[in-house]
This record gives sequence, C-alpha cells and structure tokens, in this order.
Amino acid sequence: MPKSKERCMEIREEMRNTILQKSLLYFAKNGFAGTKISDLSRNIGIGQGTIYVYFESKEELFQEILKVANYDKELKQLKILMHMPVSAAMKLNQLSESVMKLLREDEMFAAKIALNTQIILEQSKDFSSGKTSYQSELYEYTAQIIEQGQKEGSMVEGSSMKLADYYWGVIYLYALKRLFTTEYEMISVEDLERTVRKGESL
Repeated sequence: MPKSKERCMEIREEMRNTILQKSLLYFAKNGFAGTKISDLSRNIGIGQGTIYVYFESKEELFQEILKVANYDKELKQLKILMHMPVSAAMKLNQLSESVMKLLREDEMFAAKIALNTQIILEQSKDFSSGKTSYQSELYEYTAQIIEQGQKEGSMVEGSSMKLADYYWGVIYLYALKRLFTTEYEMISVEDLERTVRKGESL
C-alpha cells in the first residue's frame, strides 16, 4: 500500500531531524574543519547523498545545526531566574543545579555547550580584548548574578565577566568529558560554584 503524502512528509521530516541531531553531536566532537560529509554519513548510518538531499553543503548543514544548538530554552529560564526576588547565591544555585542535571542526563545539552563554546572561541580574534569569549548571553546573565552577589557579599571580587568565563569554562570541561569519555566523576554543584562563590552556605 503506497504511503500517503502526509506520511511521506513525516518521514522526510524525521530523517532531517535525525541528520541534524546526530550531526550536532558529530560537529561538537570533531569541529567544523574536522568534519567531512563522508565520515559524517558513515557515523549516522546513511548514504552521503542522503545528506545532500536535505542540505546543499556542509556549510548549510552547520548553519541549521546552530539553530538547533541555540540556548533559547535556557535563556528563557535564566531571564525568569534573573527577575526573581531572591539572593544571588540562590539564583546561582538554581542555575548550577539545572546545568549539572542536564549535563548528567542529556548528551545533546553537552554537545550544545561544546559546540557553542568552540564557536565563541573561534570568533574571539583579539585575546587581549576585554570582550574576548563574552559574546554569549549566558555569560552576560551569569555575570549579572555575580555582580548582584558581589554587592550582597556572597561572590568573590573581580571582573564579573571573567568570573562568568571561569564558571562556564568548568561546565565546558565537563561537557567535553561527557562527550569523549565513558568513565569520569561528574563535578558537584558545590565544586562548580567554588569558581565564583564565597563560603559554602546559601
């Protein structure tokens, strides 16, 4: 029995999504320059030509992956958190617990962290600039929490943007461990927060 037009469209969309999801993981592990469509297709388990049915080039595929790898959901939650009438220490703790839970449970989140951090680093031409590595809104919102904490006395002194960089740098390290190793000890929320927090109590 021939498939309906609707079912054919569903199958096409399912294949496109499969290519995007598996390509996100592959690009996160190998980078843009280190990814060849021939290797990628073998990794996915499809013919090389199938990828070109959906995407005209590696560049177009990568641009579509970046749309999948955005932080829209995380940014929405962080914006809500930013406006909550609670201490910076509590905001940081909620952020840290959420991020560490996602890192433990969701390989795709780890891939998003790895890929977006690679892009930030590649786009940072002048490493002496005060804006190096700080193009992500995640860094900016984290810096705002740190600034609030500095005023409240719960965060260490120093550049809030550099401290945000340290914080997300640790997350990036554990995202890489999540992607590249099978046996590793995940950092605790408390250890993560030591990058920016004073003391131990909330």
